Amino acid sequence: MLGFIKSVEQIILRVALDTPLDTTFDYAWIVPDPDQHPILRPSIGQLVIVPFGRQEVAGIVLAIAEKTDVPPNKLRTVLALRSELSPVSPQWLALCQFAAEYYQRPIGEVALPSLPKNLKALKDVSLRRGLNKLEKLSTAQDSVPAEEPRLNPEQQTAVNAITAKNDFAPFLLFGVTGSGKTEVFLQASAKILAQSDDAQVLILVPEINLTPQFEAHIRARFPGLILATLHSGMAEGERLLHWLSAHTGRARIVLGTRLAMLASLPHLRLIIVDEEHDPSYKQQEGLRYSARDLAVWRARQLAIPVVLGSATPSLESWQSARSGKYHLLELHERAVPDAVLPVVKLINLEREKPSEGLTPRLIDSIRLRLEKGEQSLLFLNRRGYAPVLACDACGWISNCTRCTAHMVMHKGDHRLRCHHCGLEQRIPRHCPTCGNIDLQPLGRGTQRMEESLGAIFPEAKVLRIDADSTRLKGSAAAAFDRVHSGEVDILIGTQMVAKGHDFKHLTLVAALNPDAALFSQDYRASERLFAQLMQVAGRAGRAAKKTDGNPSEVLIQTRYPDHPLYHALMAHDYPSFAADLLEERQQAHMPPFMYQALLRAEAKELSIAIDFLKQAASSLHHVGITINDPIPMTMTRVANVDRAQLLVESVSRPALQAFVKEWITILRAMKSRVRWSVEIDPVDI
Repeated sequence: MLGFIKSVEQIILRVALDTPLDTTFDYAWIVPDPDQHPILRPSIGQLVIVPFGRQEVAGIVLAIAEKTDVPPNKLRTVLALRSELSPVSPQWLALCQFAAEYYQRPIGEVALPSLPKNLKALKDVSLRRGLNKLEKLSTAQDSVPAEEPRLNPEQQTAVNAITAKNDFAPFLLFGVTGSGKTEVFLQASAKILAQSDDAQVLILVPEINLTPQFEAHIRARFPGLILATLHSGMAEGERLLHWLSAHTGRARIVLGTRLAMLASLPHLRLIIVDEEHDPSYKQQEGLRYSARDLAVWRARQLAIPVVLGSATPSLESWQSARSGKYHLLELHERAVPDAVLPVVKLINLEREKPSEGLTPRLIDSIRLRLEKGEQSLLFLNRRGYAPVLACDACGWISNCTRCTAHMVMHKGDHRLRCHHCGLEQRIPRHCPTCGNIDLQPLGRGTQRMEESLGAIFPEAKVLRIDADSTRLKGSAAAAFDRVHSGEVDILIGTQMVAKGHDFKHLTLVAALNPDAALFSQDYRASERLFAQLMQVAGRAGRAAKKTDGNPSEVLIQTRYPDHPLYHALMAHDYPSFAADLLEERQQAHMPPFMYQALLRAEAKELSIAIDFLKQAASSLHHVGITINDPIPMTMTRVANVDRAQLLVESVSRPALQAFVKEWITILRAMKSRVRWSVEIDPVDI
């Protein structure tokens, strides 16, 4: 006799997928026997594997519905439920929903890319392996926590303010370079973590190469706690393990770059954003989100404090502090006793002619530091050997055939390389146009400067740190370790060396080619240049070294010594510089006094992109919205694709959001050969 077969139960799941469509998808989940398999009943926030077209993809359950409008014959079934993984929290889904709505993207394009790739694999082998490793993680440590340094009164005031409130509190920690902001972060974190056994702290840094130093500080101070690190440079298996430790609450401290902002943290109690001014916090592909801005929103959502730290805050954050929206905490003095800010001096290139890019005064200053056993840092934000190779006979220059850019000469590799599309060519033996064999490199990059330094100071140990010299995994950390250990006499580098690093033996910093940013068409260029120079200047004199009457110094080679930016830098006066910039921005109706959205268009021909933008500009009009004329982008052609842009502005953020939402619907309906995207709060215009 046949046994009695229970009727199956069908559940409708509304699932978000990583697709460009502004919608979710309904799927059926079949529960054979709900009484015997309660674990197979899905929950909101659960990860699932579903069929999509001819593929099998990962999705997240957003809702469990009673019915669906999808016809029964077209309703597809969920293939697998990742029941071994606890669902993401409603608060995390709300964060993704906010980001999707604000940045005008489907929620699936927010939620799914933020998850480790191995978590979304069709087979759950990687997930099970990660969970098994997670169970073996131990907090047991033989080492004793490093002693907390004694805070000065300003640092103590900052820590007390951050930890005093049990509610949303946005803080801007403004401190001169070397003022001990990191120590404020660590001691505030310690107090927050001590308030409950499951509290979690999220610490964001702008770049991957800053994580090893910060990680060392955290591990020394909190040896008994699990630390998770999240950034794009990690192997997928390692990233999965660290994500799981954060998601399950095992990791009490999470350190990472901007992608860590979207990590699942069920017990988050404090968010710290170090170097909050850095443009690296703004994603420039796909979902163009600002990790700093999402940090403030997430703190408000969870009713917890958020700390934005910088020696050169973004004008947006500085204005929020001036208006009382943020609490301003100030650190005016360097934390190390007797350590003082370096003396900033200008070298007028119109009077002192450089040889091999270095003036006689700078060469003498480097030699003096070498004699004293101290380190020097030369900042040149241009990698490669020379920005361009040229022929004096006919005027030929090494232009990229696919971009509106020069191909940079890389002497060591015997290559010309485009830093925008990646095109490479061998350095020609003669001019491709006239046959002249006497081709000359024009300008200087870090490789050429390294060569010059080696010739001028043959006895010195010279090290170059840039994107070319640190391509291999771990090479950047190894290079910085050499600097910290004192093995290096002269360091030449790009912006990689400009921030966050605490070089104990460094007493001289030189900026070699900063003037170009003074005349950029990007209205943020002067703000960024000041921040770069202030940050790199702050690497000098952090350890209060005895210099026999020669204090730590910063030398800036410039043809414009009377420029106000340099005078503000000499006085270490960010507030006055920021006040002047804010006044200019307000008069010019620019952020932070205006809200912007940018429509970019890409096509095989520039005229096609411009025509699309003109059509887009005339397709919709709202009161209070300014639509500017379409223009080519500064870098018009990249990889044989022409690019143009259209800027939309409003004094009202809600009005701009409403306009863009309606506008995107119209743009999607327009038939065009153009690839387009909309960015909210653009940082590169």
